[in-house]
Amino acid sequence: MGKSVSNSTCLPPVRPIVWAVALILSTAVRISYAEQGTKPDRDAYPFGGAEAPGQRLYLELVVNGLPTGKVVPVRFIDGHYMVQARDARAVSIATNARDDEYVALDAIDGVMVQYESAVQRLHIRLPPDWLPDQVLGTGRPVSRMPAAVSLGMLFNYDIYTSSPVGGRTYTSAWTEQRIFDTWGSISNSGIYRRSYGADNAPGANRYVRYDTSWVYSEHDRLLTYTAGDLITGALPWTSAVRMGGLSIERGFKARPDIVTYPLPQFSGQAAVPTAVDLFINGSKAGTEQANPGPFTLNNVPSINGAGEATVVTTDALGRQVSVSVPFYVATSLLKRGLFTYSVSAGALRRAYGLSSFSYGKFGVSATGRYGLNDRVTLEGQVQGGQRFGVGGAGISTQIGNLGIVSLAASKSYLEGLAGQQYAAGYSYTSRYFSVALRHQQRSEGFRDLADYDMPKQVRSSRVVNQATAAVNLGPGGGTLGTGFFDVRGADGTRTRVANFSYMRGVFGSANLYASLNKVIGQKGLMAQLQLIVPLEGKVGTISAGLSRDDNGEFSQRLQYSRAVPSDGGVGVDLGYSAGAPNYQQASATWRTPVMQVQAGVYGQGNAAQPYTRSLDVQGSLVAMGGGIMAANRIDDAFAVVDTQGYADVPVRYENQLIGKTNGGGRLLVPWAPSYYAGKYEIDPLNLPANVITHEVERTVAVRARSGALISFPVKEVIAADIALVDQQARPLPMGAQVEHVESGRRGLIGVDGATYFENLVRRNHLNVVTPDGAKCSAEFTMEVSGDKAIRKIGPLVCESPSA
Repeated sequence: MGKSVSNSTCLPPVRPIVWAVALILSTAVRISYAEQGTKPDRDAYPFGGAEAPGQRLYLELVVNGLPTGKVVPVRFIDGHYMVQARDARAVSIATNARDDEYVALDAIDGVMVQYESAVQRLHIRLPPDWLPDQVLGTGRPVSRMPAAVSLGMLFNYDIYTSSPVGGRTYTSAWTEQRIFDTWGSISNSGIYRRSYGADNAPGANRYVRYDTSWVYSEHDRLLTYTAGDLITGALPWTSAVRMGGLSIERGFKARPDIVTYPLPQFSGQAAVPTAVDLFINGSKAGTEQANPGPFTLNNVPSINGAGEATVVTTDALGRQVSVSVPFYVATSLLKRGLFTYSVSAGALRRAYGLSSFSYGKFGVSATGRYGLNDRVTLEGQVQGGQRFGVGGAGISTQIGNLGIVSLAASKSYLEGLAGQQYAAGYSYTSRYFSVALRHQQRSEGFRDLADYDMPKQVRSSRVVNQATAAVNLGPGGGTLGTGFFDVRGADGTRTRVANFSYMRGVFGSANLYASLNKVIGQKGLMAQLQLIVPLEGKVGTISAGLSRDDNGEFSQRLQYSRAVPSDGGVGVDLGYSAGAPNYQQASATWRTPVMQVQAGVYGQGNAAQPYTRSLDVQGSLVAMGGGIMAANRIDDAFAVVDTQGYADVPVRYENQLIGKTNGGGRLLVPWAPSYYAGKYEIDPLNLPANVITHEVERTVAVRARSGALISFPVKEVIAADIALVDQQARPLPMGAQVEHVESGRRGLIGVDGATYFENLVRRNHLNVVTPDGAKCSAEFTMEVSGDKAIRKIGPLVCESPSA
């Protein structure tokens, strides 16, 4: 018996050459199991009068070396060990007997039994395939956590100014506004452009709106609703268009815990408790513990393409069995039973980026994908409009371990004109080699939504051919890549481009890059050679290059760059090019916690092209939790950590210090990965002595394009260190119990009669019980306002009731 797995791959059952389980006991008793079944040796393991019919003991059952924790009644009759049928079934021994009827275990074919008197155990040996199936690993990259969102507003800005020497200056300011809460998010984006003219000529001054939309997601149902400006769903062989309207989409963006593509599963059998190690392409990917019986290893890391998996099983005696199997993982497929879809309806957008409110014809679009099984994914598309319709279907299938083949066909109808489109593709990826082929062809009459609302002279390409390949030449050999692209336009024009590239490491950490590009049918050849050298100490990178354009002109380029540190600082980019033509550039970027500023100059520096100066400022403003905070530009999700007004509290994200709270007790984290459950921590050591918090760590996932307020409950308490003495002024003994009457809290007396209480009031009473049972009480008054430090009270005399 075995368990079938994907990729037609199965790890053979674990079959030890010698079946033995060694147990070293305090009495030095060793029990050996032989693979050939033999009767238990009653002389070696005396039952202590068990030969008397009906003798009963209570023994723990151990199945294939794994203790079950079940202690059951066992009878030894006529040389057989007998247990009740219900107990036999509980350890995977099938029997037709009644629950309370005793069955002889060692009389059942395939079952071997051994009694261990020293520890009162009954060892049972079963064929591994009798035992229950096990699934090792969760099969999920991360655990699921519902995404949080809080009421807030966000304002993004990016202001760019360019001023050529003696030329025309212009300024563009891109802005985005968002407001979000549990009901979803509303956003608007656009750009304001202003040109100042030259020589007192009039300039331009206008605002162009880009997108305005409302988006809401139901994470449990994997649905996203959009109203306003949107982009329709698309498949690899279809076109997406912009429209203003409504859409509903089912997808997995909000669920990073779901692996949508099929992963290989490796199955086997363990005769005894076994460690199972998984190696992917020679690197260890995980370890699991398998109980005796069949198992399926489901904890495979996210991988893509062809590879080799090695499963190593190790039993308690250190014996190993290693099996290697090839596999192929295609991230473009869907797991069996998974499906996605997108349905959109609205007016097609015209002149996007040029006009704020230009909409055309009404259209609808629907796409869908369904995982028929782990090797076949079906696809479909429907589009429609006034006297217009498109329908198409496609299939992507895995051909063993040889790659993915995709086929699709569509048919369109527009005002009496019919057309067809066909698409085919193939892809293969491995550690050493990858290739991708694609062909798409349209007939003269084919139209889709991308053409539906366009002028007749504007048409999509008729034929597209594409072929790319890359070869890994091994350690020190580098990577060789090539590509060919052939595009035939609707107007009869044809463009064919071939390119070759090569990259390899040289001189330690440096990289050498070379490329050739040729437009077939035209004279000339473009070439480039570049050496990139990273400098030690994170001080930047130097690159030098030589290039040739298609006219045969050569140019040399030298560049130095230092990236802006992610936590803030200064970055630099300097470049010089000599040849056709000469060109210089220099820019500096300064990133602060509240914005990023970049200033630069570039150009040839001559009368034909004077230097152009530029300045760019970008950042964000966030309103949340009663405060307004500035930060670098926020493109996706963010979080605000709130310590309820306490400043300078250190905050960590995934154990890394990211800053301290500001004067209002808040810290903005502008780069929280959406839907990822991240750990946020505060360090309470910087809080005042009279302030406590019962929670210093929270794990939170944030919705996409939204923000979450992460509040840590910080409480101010009135506390005091209290010293108690008896009537002879001696400190009360350690361990005495103390009760604060007003709060009901209890404590203990420590060294020198000291104790500590919080939540004190103006007038306080303490009741004490000493270790010898004596009772006494004390009272004191204190101010509950003013100084917030922990008070020192006492020494107070604890008076006994008889005093």
